[in-house]
Amino acid sequence: MENKLTDKQKELIESFGVAQESMGLSPASARINALLTIADTVELTFDEIREALELSKSATSNALNNLLMLKRIGYKTKPGDRKRYFYSKMGQWQNAFMDSMSGLTGYNELLKNILSNRTKDSKEFNAQLKELTEFIDYYQKESIKIIKNWKK
Repeated sequence: MENKLTDKQKELIESFGVAQESMGLSPASARINALLTIADTVELTFDEIREALELSKSATSNALNNLLMLKRIGYKTKPGDRKRYFYSKMGQWQNAFMDSMSGLTGYNELLKNILSNRTKDSKEFNAQLKELTEFIDYYQKESIKIIKNWKK
C-alpha cells in the first residue's frame, strides 16, 4: 500500500469491521471490507491487504473469496501484471439491496410451504408464521419501491 494507514483510519477500520461483524461477516472479511472502504487507495492487492491488516495468507484468501461470493467486492487485473486489485463495490449498493430483497422470495415461499403443511392444532404458532410471511411480502414490496424511488 502506497500510503500507510493513519491512526484514525485504523480506528475506523476496527469500528466499521465490528459493525459488519454484527451483520454476519467474519472478522477478517469485515476488516478487509472496511479497509477497502477506508483506505486512500481504492484498489489494493492481496499482499497490501494482508500486510495492512496483519492477516495470514489463508485468512486473507478465505475472507477475499467470501467477500467476492457475497458480491461485496470485486477485482481488476492490469495488462502485464498478474496481481489482482481488489476494490469495494460500494457504488453498487442499490443492486445489492435489490438482490437481498429478491433473496427473500425463496425464503418466504419456503415459510409458506411449511405453514401449509403444519398441523392445524398449533393455531397461535401458525398465526405467527402467517404474519411473518405477510410481513416479508409487505417488506419486499415497500423496500423495492423505496430503492426505485430513491433517485427519481
